[in-house]
Amino acid sequence: MVEIYVDADACPVKDEVLRVASRHDLKIYMVSDGGIRPSQSPLVELVIVEQGPDAADDWIADHIQIADICITSDIPLAARCLERDAFALKPNGDAFTNDGIGMALANRDLMQDLRDSGEITGGPKPFSKSDRSVFLNRLETTVQAAKRQP
Repeated sequence: MVEIYVDADACPVKDEVLRVASRHDLKIYMVSDGGIRPSQSPLVELVIVEQGPDAADDWIADHIQIADICITSDIPLAARCLERDAFALKPNGDAFTNDGIGMALANRDLMQDLRDSGEITGGPKPFSKSDRSVFLNRLETTVQAAKRQP
């Protein structure tokens, strides 16, 4: 059975995940170090991990299985999920892939170096309605692909 793991602390698409998971009757793990409200849905299990920079990532990476789905913006976590033959999606609907994860990690490191040196300031573009729509469509197609996995 496919399960969905959400890196929930700063995830802007929790409601959308629940909508798609409800349609397919899939279990969702909302993993956080605190500060999010529990869902009333019986499909959602709130997992509170200890405070720490990678505590939620470690819990997800330790529990995710083949064909499960992780929702995260964290590139190293996505890489760990792909290593376990799981799917990984960004909240804007972009899919992490085995072919692209190496470049994503290298780009992440480069951008961090540029931010640390002060050459680049600011963060990503604001989350938009179209990002939400793309995410819903991509999660639906990813769930269908995951369900077809042997």
